Amino acid sequence: MSRTLFVTTALPYANGSFHIGHIMEYIQADIWVRTMRMAGHTVHFVCADDTHGAPIMLKAQAEGITPEALVARYAAERPTYLKGFHIEFDHWHSTDSPENTELSQDIYRKLRDAGLIETKVIEQFFDPVKGMFLPDRYIKGECPKCHAKDQYGDACEVCGAVYAPTDLVEPYSTISGAKPVLKSSEHFFFKLSDPRCVEFLRQWTTGNNKHGIAHLQSEVLAKTREWLGDEQSGAKLGDWDISRDAPYFGIEIPDAPGKYFYVWLDAPVGYLASLKAYCRKAGLDYDALIDPNSDTEQVHFIGKDIVYFHALFWPATLHFSGRKTPDQLNVHGFITVSGEKMSKSRGTGISPLRYLELGMDAEWLRYYIAAKLNSKVEDIDFNPDDFIARVNSDLVGKYVNIASRAANFISRHFDGQLRYAGDESVLSAQWSEAALDIREYLQKREYARAIREIMAQADLINQTFDAAQPWVIAKTLANASEEQRRELQDICSIALAGFKALSVLLTPILPALTGRVARELFGLDRGFIWQDAEVLPKHIAPFKHLMQRVTPEMLDNLFPEMEEPKAIPGGEEIGPTISIDDFARLDLRVAKVLSCEQVQGSHKLLKLMLDVGEDRPRQVFSGIKSAYKPEDLVGKLTVIVANLAPRKMKFGVSEGMVLSASHADEATHPGIYIIEPSAGSKPGMKIR
Repeated sequence: MSRTLFVTTALPYANGSFHIGHIMEYIQADIWVRTMRMAGHTVHFVCADDTHGAPIMLKAQAEGITPEALVARYAAERPTYLKGFHIEFDHWHSTDSPENTELSQDIYRKLRDAGLIETKVIEQFFDPVKGMFLPDRYIKGECPKCHAKDQYGDACEVCGAVYAPTDLVEPYSTISGAKPVLKSSEHFFFKLSDPRCVEFLRQWTTGNNKHGIAHLQSEVLAKTREWLGDEQSGAKLGDWDISRDAPYFGIEIPDAPGKYFYVWLDAPVGYLASLKAYCRKAGLDYDALIDPNSDTEQVHFIGKDIVYFHALFWPATLHFSGRKTPDQLNVHGFITVSGEKMSKSRGTGISPLRYLELGMDAEWLRYYIAAKLNSKVEDIDFNPDDFIARVNSDLVGKYVNIASRAANFISRHFDGQLRYAGDESVLSAQWSEAALDIREYLQKREYARAIREIMAQADLINQTFDAAQPWVIAKTLANASEEQRRELQDICSIALAGFKALSVLLTPILPALTGRVARELFGLDRGFIWQDAEVLPKHIAPFKHLMQRVTPEMLDNLFPEMEEPKAIPGGEEIGPTISIDDFARLDLRVAKVLSCEQVQGSHKLLKLMLDVGEDRPRQVFSGIKSAYKPEDLVGKLTVIVANLAPRKMKFGVSEGMVLSASHADEATHPGIYIIEPSAGSKPGMKIR
């Protein structure tokens, strides 16, 4: 039975370029959408830029431009990323749009009319210099628990404590540096604590869609139960603050001058706004699609960090404004790089743009990500060595290898004609069953299992082909009997039928490559659909090169080697004057070298494991190989910059910088000398 699906991914915040986490999510959703479309289902796949909020407003002010100009700059980049990685949304919109304003304000009015909006006077930190209330992340100070400096207003990154901004010791505004003052303001709240909301959310979070699929994965459901509590303990939900005070870049709250919707109120409404704009463009009936009684299925792909908003606020907002609620929430984990959490600020991410600019095949990444994904909320890891091995072994060595070998025999000796000696219906049924299995795995988002099964089939095809040794028959083909000729043709035809079927199975994952296979090798005027797997090909065109191998050099370029530390020049002019506050931002610590080893493939670096007085050693790469042998450093004390953002390198993550001295003129005064504290210093001591 044909289905109609409304599918979205999380809206990217429009104050920066896409990172690898965005691309991972979009690839995951794109594979699922293609899987459903190949089965004949109608899918409306939309997204939008999340454009409102204080961070965008403040960044625009810092650059001397309007928020709209900032958003437009990043919006202009989107097509490069999406086209580059073969991600095909039907429509891409913006939350700063007439549709989003209209829908957000209408939803608010309906929630208000249902008695679910109330106002409360609250106290917040206010920046007296900037003249604005401060979001938690724009307030820093000393952690009230461990007394670490420069911690954010909601949680400590050192000890993990969670607190209110007013708990900070010596708080300051990160915008102006001023000490914030407490100021009262009237805020609007969505009453999530209302028994109606609690009862609805208990039902929705434990419910299934009409296909018997749970709205939430088991891990997500367990988390919502923690938030909701149970019948005996009562709800733990607090009311949701949905307003912000001017100045604020966002949508005005009706009948409340100077008040704006908090970005998390209008951002998910952007899903509906994007669909509405798309429907207008495509001539579709938006109201019929999103009617609560319609057959349209609403499916969201999101990361685990925004579950609270999507599993509680969003369905409650929709339900109590009289709208259709989500049918399925597909939550995924983070993507890590060599075991480290992907973070642009910490330098531990992969730049998708750099990947494309280096000319690396986008479908290598699509395949690699898919090979690691399943339906659970689990992090996946990008490992450069594993990436090279998996792509070269699976895609080139197994899949493409089938066609490159078998097609040449057919083109050279049989004018491209395929012929099967056995019962064709048996072979057809075999691939029909395989397609059904793979389709089911992909629909359930068990991508890794689907790829394992596909590659197991590729192994069988290659093993059968190798055992038959068609090259031996081909060598004597000029004097071969008709039976031998038919045997060679049959061996290669079966292999190519398998290759075609594998191409069908891989189409949601590798749409560009398999699109070429469909058109260039098998003569179709379209891409593959699931039913094509069971149709045995009768003719092929001459084989054309399909995919190159990944080389280590490509990954080296994706992860540039850390530069050798700049020399601290003797005799050079003293640098610009800094304040004591500037110096205080540097956290210099005594470190003991626990181990040291050379870094294979680098002529500059040594890898040091350092005791910095923490619960685990730190790994630091230092460009001092020319001056020290590894064994000479073990046991020494040195000094590191402990709060330097970690940097992802092709060899691993460097978690600090060892301080060293050298002369300005290294040609006449060669040598690098690490800084060594006096005897009696202990690992972890702070340099003051």
